[in-house]
Amino acid sequence: MRIQEIPTSDRPREKLAERGPASLTDAELLAIFLRTGRKGKGAVALAAELLATRGSLVGLSRCSVADLRNSVSGIGPAKAAELAAAFELGKRLARGGEERPVLDRAEVIYQRFGAEFQALGREELKVVLLDTKLRMILVEKISQGSLNECVAYARDIIRSAVVHSAYGLIVIHNHPSGDPAPSQADQRLTRRLAEAAELLQIQLLDHIIMGTAEGGRSPYFSFREAGSL
Repeated sequence: MRIQEIPTSDRPREKLAERGPASLTDAELLAIFLRTGRKGKGAVALAAELLATRGSLVGLSRCSVADLRNSVSGIGPAKAAELAAAFELGKRLARGGEERPVLDRAEVIYQRFGAEFQALGREELKVVLLDTKLRMILVEKISQGSLNECVAYARDIIRSAVVHSAYGLIVIHNHPSGDPAPSQADQRLTRRLAEAAELLQIQLLDHIIMGTAEGGRSPYFSFREAGSL
């Protein structure tokens, strides 16, 4: 069914104006950005097809512009760019608040970086360097891995803190599976980091693994909260 054939009160834009954005389905929200469908398929149906290719909005948000263009017929360069821009705005909004917040708690760190890491399709490890007030100096990507593994070395992480004369650091990486539970490799890396940081008198504030909140679990794991740091 084309949007013109849908009752006015149920069309995505009209529905949003009358009932608010929360009343729209994921497909209806995407249809507002798409505006048009393709021959034989309206914007809402095209949006639903696009969602199905990635399983969810989270999966879709991980796509590059090229991936969006190649997902389904009917998504050209303009639509792909608009969708990518919308997802990036969402990530930036999720990071909102102060530009340099005090990163002294795992919950604050999750609020600042959670959406960014949840949107990644592969494991990635970054180090957040901090000043003496625990405000962010710099975020540096240390390594990028596969769907379930990211090789990182304590020396590379510590070197970044030394080069930038950081008071402390926070290590963050993601599990694309959504389960933030630490692996044995994660535990070994944390122990080595703690030993190296202590030797060089650099504060290792936390190592946080980002996941998702599916099944009622916490969307992140904090080694400090768990008593391992």
